Amino acid sequence: MSGNINFNGWLNDDGTENYKCRAWVNFDGTGTVAIRASGNVSSITDNGTGSYTVNFTTAMADASYSISGSAGRATSSGGAALNGLLLETNQPIAPSASSFSVNAYNYNFSSADSSYINLAVFR
Repeated sequence: MSGNINFNGWLNDDGTENYKCRAWVNFDGTGTVAIRASGNVSSITDNGTGSYTVNFTTAMADASYSISGSAGRATSSGGAALNGLLLETNQPIAPSASSFSVNAYNYNFSSADSSYINLAVFR
């Protein structure tokens, strides 16, 4: 026995589907992009200042998933400065079963690399 269990989905007590997080990632988007920790994320593509593509290890069933996230950056003084995070639907790449893109912005809505980006995907 290998210890692996396979099943087709989580169900609530009433038989309806119980939706789970299908992928998540915590990464540094400054300099050379680096994943700190993740689940079902194979890599992050740096598309330029503040623009990233998240690539799934195992593709979603389709592109009809929901993404939640946050972004922030550390300042040279050690304090935190807020960044905004825009979950793009068409720039630079339309979401697909295998990837989606996000853009981080600073306080004046200019694209900015972010040192702390956290994303979760639900389907």
